[in-house]
Amino acid sequence: MNGRRTSSSFAAAAKITVAAAAFLLTGASGDSRVKPCDKACLEQIGDSYRAAYLAHDPARAPFAAKVRFSENNIEMPFPDGTWDTVTEEVGPTLTLSDPQTGDIGIYTAIKQREVPGFLAVRLRVEGRKITEVEQIISTKRNLSSPPTPIGDIEGYALPPIVDQVVPKEKRASREALMGHADGYFDTLQHNNGEIRGTCFHPDATRRENGMLFSDIKGGFESGRYAFNDRVRREIVLVDQERQVVMARGFIDHKGVLDEYNLTDGTKAKSVFQEPQSWGLLESFKVTDGCIAAVVATFYQAPYYTVSPWTPRGR
Repeated sequence: MNGRRTSSSFAAAAKITVAAAAFLLTGASGDSRVKPCDKACLEQIGDSYRAAYLAHDPARAPFAAKVRFSENNIEMPFPDGTWDTVTEEVGPTLTLSDPQTGDIGIYTAIKQREVPGFLAVRLRVEGRKITEVEQIISTKRNLSSPPTPIGDIEGYALPPIVDQVVPKEKRASREALMGHADGYFDTLQHNNGEIRGTCFHPDATRRENGMLFSDIKGGFESGRYAFNDRVRREIVLVDQERQVVMARGFIDHKGVLDEYNLTDGTKAKSVFQEPQSWGLLESFKVTDGCIAAVVATFYQAPYYTVSPWTPRGR
């Protein structure tokens, strides 16, 4: 499932996907009672979602009669947005699942005719039907200013460790995994060189919109992200078998900070000269008690955008 796929490969698999979707709707043995959706069930639904999205055809996946849908934190009728314009999935694809909550996470690369982009998705499954679709799509157009990391989809790769299942005896609890994600965001907020609430393996990497960053700890310890005034976040999925936690969030830049010093005394200047936010879906792989890899898709948002999925008052 994590290999590089094109529109032609999805077309070839379309009949299988439709049949699988029908199977998921009815349960394994024709039982009129809807059976719980386990890891395999959720990830099959994730595959059928991708095929339906690429074909612009909701009938190819098990959607509920009423689906709540957002793209880049704008809620709209389903389907709309890039559901009408996607032309190719370039991949590779990472699919995450959380049977406890019924959530699915997807990361992949797509094209809209000549426009490449990176796509992250969160799906909610209830009664084996998709009831919620939350998409973050990042293209060069919606990362216009200031210059923001975005890679080349033709060279896009995911760290193999992210998709690896961790032996049961080595798994951290859901709470511990969520703690690492919060620690990462706490370290990113008002970054001053201190690592807060988590730790990083020496070879840990981060992929931001497909661009590779190979020294996460060093970047944080340098204090280069001091311009991050506020990091709002919510945990949306915990894949315990893979030991990956996914979060939605916003990084708010007030634009007040101008010149500042890195922890080694080097002078730096903030690229943020006006209020601006980044909206994101970001995932963290944890092994042996530390973060081993990070995968993120984010876009430029109006300052202090609030996700339609965030409960009021938060």
